[in-house]
Amino acid sequence: MVDVSAKQPTYRTATAQSIVVLPGEVLQHLTDGELQTKKGAVFQTAIIAGIMAAKKTGDLIPLCHPIGMDNCQVYIKLNTDNEVVIECIASITAKTGIEMEALVGASIAALTVYDMCKAMSHDIVIKETKLISKTGGKRDFKRA
Repeated sequence: MVDVSAKQPTYRTATAQSIVVLPGEVLQHLTDGELQTKKGAVFQTAIIAGIMAAKKTGDLIPLCHPIGMDNCQVYIKLNTDNEVVIECIASITAKTGIEMEALVGASIAALTVYDMCKAMSHDIVIKETKLISKTGGKRDFKRA
């Protein structure tokens, strides 16, 4: 673990994104912006899973500092290519952290979508997970 004891706390934010490609046989179950399966409402469950996972990042990633978040939000929408776009936005005032929490939140939300839809098709692709932006700490970052 990196020693952060000499660092000053700063306000930090991070936004991460995962994209899930669902085949037509899954998308045909989309009603009013939500997928319903035998397991329940897919997007609402994925949002809760993403937030819960972000809170557990320090337990999941070796050497990652356990931190308490000030805020974590997960948003899910379909883009113009009918891909599921998951965005996790997290914030904290601390000496370290928050980008891994946002990345874990987006990743686990994507895995939850996969898990809840796999009974309809295994032709589901978690296309990418990436950091979109972060502020605070040594340097800010914003993907072009």
